[in-house]
Amino acid sequence: MTTTRPIRADEAPLVLTTDPPRSLSLADQTAFWANLGVSLIGFTGAIFVLQPAGHPQLPLVGALLATILGTVLGTAMVAAAGAVGARTGAPAMANFRGLFGTRLSYLPTVANIVQCIGWGVYELTVIAGGVLALTHGHAPHAPVIIAAGVLCTAMSIWPLRVLHILRRYVTVAVAISMLYFTVQLLRHPLPHVPGTSWSGFFPGVDTALAVAVSFVPLAADYTRHARSARAASGAAMVGYSVAQTWCYLLGVIALIQVGGNPDKIFDTFLGVAAGWVFFAVLVLRESDQSFANVYSTAMSLQNLLPRVDRRILAGAVGALATVLALGVHDFTGFSNFLLLIGSVFVPLCAVLVVDYFLGRGRQGWDLDERAPARPLMLLPWALGFAVYQLLNPGSVGWWARLWGHAQDALHVHPGWWSSASLFSFVVAGVATGVLVLVERRPARE
Repeated sequence: MTTTRPIRADEAPLVLTTDPPRSLSLADQTAFWANLGVSLIGFTGAIFVLQPAGHPQLPLVGALLATILGTVLGTAMVAAAGAVGARTGAPAMANFRGLFGTRLSYLPTVANIVQCIGWGVYELTVIAGGVLALTHGHAPHAPVIIAAGVLCTAMSIWPLRVLHILRRYVTVAVAISMLYFTVQLLRHPLPHVPGTSWSGFFPGVDTALAVAVSFVPLAADYTRHARSARAASGAAMVGYSVAQTWCYLLGVIALIQVGGNPDKIFDTFLGVAAGWVFFAVLVLRESDQSFANVYSTAMSLQNLLPRVDRRILAGAVGALATVLALGVHDFTGFSNFLLLIGSVFVPLCAVLVVDYFLGRGRQGWDLDERAPARPLMLLPWALGFAVYQLLNPGSVGWWARLWGHAQDALHVHPGWWSSASLFSFVVAGVATGVLVLVERRPARE
């Protein structure tokens, strides 16, 4: 990348053709990933680790171990993708120019734009839900959505300054709130839950892994500003792993106390002494999830429109997400669709990392606007995606039925052993390794 215009050293460049400042310290990045690891969605989403679909509830120790294992494995994938961004200095979707060529990089780019906008909308509705819980159902929906949308959009205009603020102030407040809730919830003995089983352990692992790996297509948008690839990877591993494990553990404990009903989980936090104060901190912190989605959408759009000011793109994306959030009342079906889109990035991460560190990326990828197409690299991605769908076709009706027929035809039926994310990642990675060896052979001869 070549510098085309000057920019302040403490802020992200305005166009894709400007070299990024390397201004994020290890502490900045660790705090950022720690904040992303704590989420109101994480508290309620812990139900899918505690009670994996089609399996009895896990015992508390099983849920904790599944969370730790899935989180660490998923975060390792995020850290690897982040290391690529730290080395190249390019945002996440622009790195796929080196993997697929510029034109073919538009495929993951469009998928990421759709999912980031969708999750940005979802996060705004979660913030509104948190405020609703704080006010016992008296907060007006539209003003809260608009205020949250304006805040998240403003944060995406000045992303690096926001990361510095998160480190100095927000992370400390969030840690205090999490510690307070941990102490309060553990003061009361947990009720006995009969009929628990370890049969859903690996599906529980897969759930925690999938949540962590959802940040793979966003990681390089931030690690490109890291001072070193080692610092970027280490910050992601430590910050996100600790935070998500802590968040899910609190969610599991709260869910057990309310009999496994996720609709009542916020009542558990608000029911402790002064709980509303610390819960308000967590609601406000949720804005950085939406900010990350808005900003990464803008960076993805810059892969398509490299000379358009990212501030214009971020403003437009933030406004769109806010408008869409105002009209959302039932997110169930759309969230299933977003999870389906997100599954494309698990095998894609494997292809990205293997080709960068073992394949053509070792000599340096071509990230130019005219980078030549590499259509063969689509094959391991497609193969990994197919493996993922065979093991976990999701909940979108027609799509799940389609892969159900494929399961029957191939005599592949998921069981206690199946982890769609892990199998998909391994298959895509091995297939990419084979292509790397094929590419090297002519050079040796």
